[in-house]
This record gives sequence, C-alpha cells and structure tokens, in this order.
Amino acid sequence: MAEKDPIEILKRKLMTMAELSEAAVQRAIDSIAKRDSGLAASAKEHDKAIDDLEMEIDELAIELLTTRRSAPEVRLLTVAMKIGRDLERVGDEATTISRRAFDLNQDKLTQPTIDISSASAAALAMLRDALDAFTQADPVEAREIITRDKQVDANNKQIQRTLTDYIEKNPAATQRCLNLMVISKSLERIADHATNIAEDVVYLYEGRDIRHTGKGKVRPAESDPGARA
Repeated sequence: MAEKDPIEILKRKLMTMAELSEAAVQRAIDSIAKRDSGLAASAKEHDKAIDDLEMEIDELAIELLTTRRSAPEVRLLTVAMKIGRDLERVGDEATTISRRAFDLNQDKLTQPTIDISSASAAALAMLRDALDAFTQADPVEAREIITRDKQVDANNKQIQRTLTDYIEKNPAATQRCLNLMVISKSLERIADHATNIAEDVVYLYEGRDIRHTGKGKVRPAESDPGARA
C-alpha cells in the first residue's frame, strides 16, 4: 500500500480544524437563540481539539520544510501554518462567545436584542468561502471575500452604537449590552481572520502579498497560473 502524501494529510488536518472552528462558533451562537447553556459549554469543548490540530499542522509543515521542496510547495506549507493560526483564533473567539452566551442565558432580562444570527452568518460565510478558495485554488474568489469585510465592520459598528445608546437610557441592562457587544466584536474578528485567510490564498496562488495594500479587488490580469501549488 502506497504511503499517503504528507501534504494531503496536512490539508485534511487543516480542513478538520476548519470544521471544528466553524462548528464551535455556530454552537455558541445557537446557544443564545435557544437559551441553551449546554450548547455554550459544548462549543468550548472544541477548543482543545482545535489547539492540538494547530500544533500538529505546524509540526508536520516544519518537518516538510526541512526536505527539498519546490517554491509553490514552500508557499503552501507556509500558508497552511498561517491558516492554522487564524483558525485557532477563530476557536478562541468561539470560546469568548460561548462564555458570554452562558451569561446571557442566566440573565433574566431579554432586552435589548440584536440580530446576532445574521452577523454570525455573514462572518461564517466569509470563513467558509475563504477556505473553499484555498481548496479550489481560486484567488479571484479570495479577493471577492476580502471586499466583504467592510460590511461586517460596518454592521459591528452599528451594533456597538445601538447598544451604547441603550445603556444610556437603560442602565439596568448594562451587563447584557456589554455581553452582546463582546459577541458582536468577536464575530467581526472572525471575519478579520477569514480576510487573513483570503489574503493568504492570493499569496499562495498568485505569489503576491496583498496585505495592508488595499489591493483585494478582483484583478484577473494579475493571475499567475504558474504559481499554483
């Protein structure tokens, strides 16, 4: 039986990590809608597995980097470690959300409410699409994902303003509002991590580092098929 390709093993570990990170966020969000603290607790349980996978990915990637590899493979291994780091941080944000969800579920107050489900759907869609762009070797799709981050940022700012105004008029709801504000900020950070992954995808398949450049727009003319791993 032929030995499995270690790079394919690395990719599978990365996808498993992505699935666990997304599931942890979704469970934490569902726990708020259902007022189910058990879901919040289960979301936190994913964190150890996510952390372990990050370390396994780093160890395997570093081991492979010590062997003779082509330039595209070196980029792939480097990007895999960076994506793993972003997914680990998504897991951390899921833990933060789950803690705040637990507090909200114990709170007798039910107001104010914000559209957490829509905010989480937007952030998780970015994350899924960024990972799809990675697996499908699609830097054009990755650039489109980057442009969506501004809307997530704007939605978070609006939520922060709304909750701040509510606190001024209803001081008794301060703790509830603060919990909701932290959750909204965590979702905004998840979208940031999705953006990081999308930028890494562009680097991987085009050989161009577009971080901090504002060059996330789709520019087909820049595509370099020869750079693909």
